[in-house]
Amino acid sequence: MKLAVVGGGSTYTPELIDGFARLRDTLPVSELVLIDPATERLELIGGLARRIFARQGHPGRITTTSDLDAGIEGADAVLLQLRIGGQAARLQDETWPLECGCVGQETTGAGGLAKALRTVPVVLDIAERVRRTCPDAWIIDFTNPVGIVTRALLQAGHKAVGLCNVAIGLQRKFAALLELAPADLHLDHVGLNHLTWELGVRRGGPDGEDLLPGLLAAHGEAVAGDLRLPRAVLDRLGVVPSYYLRYFYSHDEVVRELGTKPSRAAEVAAMERELLALYGDPALEEKPALLAKRGGAFYSEAAVDLAASLLGDGGPAVQVVNTHNRGTLPFLPDDAVIEVQARVDGSGAAPLPVPRLDPLFAGLVSHVSAYEDLALDAALRGGRERVFKALLAHPLVGQYDLAEGLTDRLLAHNKEHLPWA
Repeated sequence: MKLAVVGGGSTYTPELIDGFARLRDTLPVSELVLIDPATERLELIGGLARRIFARQGHPGRITTTSDLDAGIEGADAVLLQLRIGGQAARLQDETWPLECGCVGQETTGAGGLAKALRTVPVVLDIAERVRRTCPDAWIIDFTNPVGIVTRALLQAGHKAVGLCNVAIGLQRKFAALLELAPADLHLDHVGLNHLTWELGVRRGGPDGEDLLPGLLAAHGEAVAGDLRLPRAVLDRLGVVPSYYLRYFYSHDEVVRELGTKPSRAAEVAAMERELLALYGDPALEEKPALLAKRGGAFYSEAAVDLAASLLGDGGPAVQVVNTHNRGTLPFLPDDAVIEVQARVDGSGAAPLPVPRLDPLFAGLVSHVSAYEDLALDAALRGGRERVFKALLAHPLVGQYDLAEGLTDRLLAHNKEHLPWA
């Protein structure tokens, strides 16, 4: 089995490599290709990847290349983990929206739109080359904004599934609090990427006992602390929102905070410099503890499980993924991309039935899904007016003067990546 990782020079990659090494019985990879134009970083990470495989006794071969077409040739699955413009572009995404009093964040709001505009055309070009070179290969997208990028891939007819680590992270957190094995918990995880709620935490499967009320009663403070939301909010909602909901539920508070401390992009850039120095140490044979602070926790486990199911080695499985709605949420179009539990096998991902979503949450899902539709149109066809309309539609913007100011700033800061701008 051959897998290719586009964006293999990412500092995330050793997390992925560690998962492939530990879970080789689940996903027997014989060849892994790391692909990235940043050749110096790629060689550092490729060297560490080989040492991790050797340390854990994995027989697979790891190669590196900056040649996309050569790297993907013969691949059974291609994982996408790109950041167009790098941390420098992320720093801009997190900064200029604050000038308009709006949250600066790389996956939602105006910054998230900028990332989508930069990313979608590049991802679609890669996907077309995958289709020409290895038409049977699956594309697993971990590139943010995952919902919009996955929608672009599916709309273009690619064999693609979107993946995020929020659900698996919450599953692990809840399992630890409840002193259960993660596999014993099924989450009623419903919504869009980075806009989800856990409506239930069930023992044993989708029809199992709902442990959520007891979890909130006994551990509400711990859960709320991780989300950086007041305990009272969780008690009133009766569900667990993803931590990205803080940008909606506490928008103004977040904007004030972001104006008084270094951006997350600056923190990550400093962390990446330290990680790359560690990766260059020939004595390092495992992922360093610092990587846990970089983000992407449990990404490798989710990726291994998904690839194993898609490629038939793991058999059918139930996993939270991003895929077409297909009537699952009746208030959204069938071709909207949602993030829910799905049955995954060699034919792709089929959403499982989900509990009814309360209007309090369904309204926001509808609103953001409509924005994503406009954002994808802007990414595919360009144009200032399309960018403006997408921003005007976003619930974190929603005002004419804000949308105008944000549009001007978005285009000014992204001319290098948007030929039409």
